[in-house]
Amino acid sequence: MAPTILHLRSETKPLEHRSALTPTTASELIKAGYVVNVERSPERIFDDSEFEAVGCTLVPEGSWVDAPRDHIIVGLKELEEKEFPLKHVHVQFAHCYKQQAGWEKVLARFPRGGGTLLDLEFLVDDHGRRVAAFGFHAGFAGAALALEAWAWQLSHSEPLPGVSSYPNEDALIADVKAAVEEGAKKAGRMPRVIVIGALGRCGSGAVAALRKAGVPEDNILKWDMQETAVGGPFKEITDSDIFVNCIYLTSKIPNFVNMGSLQVPDRKLRVVCDVSADTTSPFTPVPIYTVATTFDSPTVPVDGLETGPPLSVISIDHLPSLLPREASEAFSHDLLPSLLALNDWPNHPVWARADKLFKEKVATLPPSALEN
Repeated sequence: MAPTILHLRSETKPLEHRSALTPTTASELIKAGYVVNVERSPERIFDDSEFEAVGCTLVPEGSWVDAPRDHIIVGLKELEEKEFPLKHVHVQFAHCYKQQAGWEKVLARFPRGGGTLLDLEFLVDDHGRRVAAFGFHAGFAGAALALEAWAWQLSHSEPLPGVSSYPNEDALIADVKAAVEEGAKKAGRMPRVIVIGALGRCGSGAVAALRKAGVPEDNILKWDMQETAVGGPFKEITDSDIFVNCIYLTSKIPNFVNMGSLQVPDRKLRVVCDVSADTTSPFTPVPIYTVATTFDSPTVPVDGLETGPPLSVISIDHLPSLLPREASEAFSHDLLPSLLALNDWPNHPVWARADKLFKEKVATLPPSALEN
């Protein structure tokens, strides 16, 4: 029986340095009998030579397009917006199952080419829990950037400048601690931060970053489903300096904050980090912005406010790339048991559920979207 061939593609999203496979997990897959082709990548945090050293075959960047149909294409973030149909099985995040802007065009490429999307966001075990997620590092990076944005805003009128990935967590925390100390001097106090979704992976990461950055425990308001069950908007948000939204959306809930709740004279809120970054989703409980931000331009201002300090939003949808090596290692480690079942993916419960969901979503496409 011929070995299953996995093809790790190079990411095309700007400043995306993470990888769904790492040299560590690729080595385990090779030991299990897989062939792992790895596209050369100028952005990936792991050097090409690190993959080659464990037995991967290096192939040209972008070569997945012409790879044989039976190769499984493994990636992380969404593909570039192109029109050509997709013929392979793709393992990746696609961001098209929650009616995000342009979801029909993204999803329709798969059935048009006879391909399949196995979306990493929706890989769940028998109990409905995700088998792997970047949530912890997303929350960690989001809270860290929110602290930097808060401190920056106190001393500058221009937006927070662009940021780039850090080689490790210690380097990030050193920068954030310095920023918080300067901000606290300017404000005369440490920031008050509310984290909603604090009990999940993402919220746990956010709280960990706040603690490591020196924010006192009493200044961290940790909310989860119990506290939000009564329905917002919540004054506790506008009474805080920073709001970090870490919930995972599956349906519409009452807004946590909206333009009306922001129009209060005693608002302290200066920074919102929407880690969920469902910017265009109709489900968002933070409908105060419409623009996804980037590492090059991390914040977007909330316009139309008549009272209170300036307010900016961070809505970067690949926050873990701020710490790409640690985030990739953790994610790929958790994903490895499922990856080891890709040689028989239609019959493995995790992948079979993902395939079933894909087919259900394809069935909701308008007929016009399926026309070549």
